[in-house]
Amino acid sequence: MRQRAADLAAFEALAREFARSLRPGDVVALEGDLGAGKTTFVAAIVRALHGNDDAASPTFTFWHHYAGKPPIQHLDLYRIENRAEATELGLHEAFDPRSVTIVEWPERLPELVPRAAIRVRIAGAGTGPREVQIVRPAS
Repeated sequence: MRQRAADLAAFEALAREFARSLRPGDVVALEGDLGAGKTTFVAAIVRALHGNDDAASPTFTFWHHYAGKPPIQHLDLYRIENRAEATELGLHEAFDPRSVTIVEWPERLPELVPRAAIRVRIAGAGTGPREVQIVRPAS
């Protein structure tokens, strides 16, 4: 599925709509260039599922946990150099079947992300329009 969001409000609305389809055990691989709005997309998902707005970029902490139902695990692999570093940080533990796990920059460590992940690719930046492609694995 490919959708166009004309502005930031439409982009966030698209993310909230997508959030309603997520279930515990789902993994979302979130791809896009710097400034594409990956963390904005995650924040809209957290608001939609938990009703709060405390989502932040985990770039320097690598992993944020948002308590709620379902819990949300938010990983950012941008600064991860290799699998050993991810293992040392315990990032594999984020893939909990009771949680929704969202991974920014999955291409940095593709072997960490399950093949059955939902792929979300964001193109665009700033306040301008964005193209969002969502690819769900075949059942």
